[in-house]
Amino acid sequence: MNRNFSLIDTFLIHADLARKTLCIQPKEHVRTYPAEKVLENMMTEQEKKHAAGLMRVNHSGEVCAQALYQGQALTARSLLIKEKMQQAADEELDHLAWCNQRLYELGSHTSYLNFVWYCGALSIGIVAGVVGDRWSLGFLAETEDQVVRHLESHLGTLPQQDEKSRVIIEQMREDESSHRDMARDAGAANLPDFIQKMMMASSKVMTKIAYYL
Repeated sequence: MNRNFSLIDTFLIHADLARKTLCIQPKEHVRTYPAEKVLENMMTEQEKKHAAGLMRVNHSGEVCAQALYQGQALTARSLLIKEKMQQAADEELDHLAWCNQRLYELGSHTSYLNFVWYCGALSIGIVAGVVGDRWSLGFLAETEDQVVRHLESHLGTLPQQDEKSRVIIEQMREDESSHRDMARDAGAANLPDFIQKMMMASSKVMTKIAYYL
């Protein structure tokens, strides 16, 4: 297989990846929808609104993850690292579709600001890749670790009867943990505390806004 892509080829490939990320539809997933056979329990309108807010945040988080992976793959020096980033991104496209489908079932929508989240995360991914592969993997590992903790917090605040959202989040948590471990096994550097805190702060801003918008 010829891996010598021109600049135009590379641009077109990543433009298509951006399109998939921002425009993916509920049914565009490869793996089975985790909540396919789970019954929809009755919820109040307030409970549905809260569940939708959480799933919208999760969807936006997956948009950011896709952009981060794509930015890192674009600038990574090692072909192996590029392939690992792309593999993780491909697997998590399912997460986007699952969250989108759950939002549709809840009668809600994805974040209106996903393009903004995407551009910001893509920029971070490109910079991380330029700095070096070990640091790029470090960003990936820290991002996934924060996502896992974030998903665990959602499991604690979901309406108790919302089993459909719960099984989706549980599967996402399992996948994110696997990607975090992959990055660490591949030689991820430990990020300085101030970078971890900056990542957490920016994540809090995104989650608070995406919950409503």
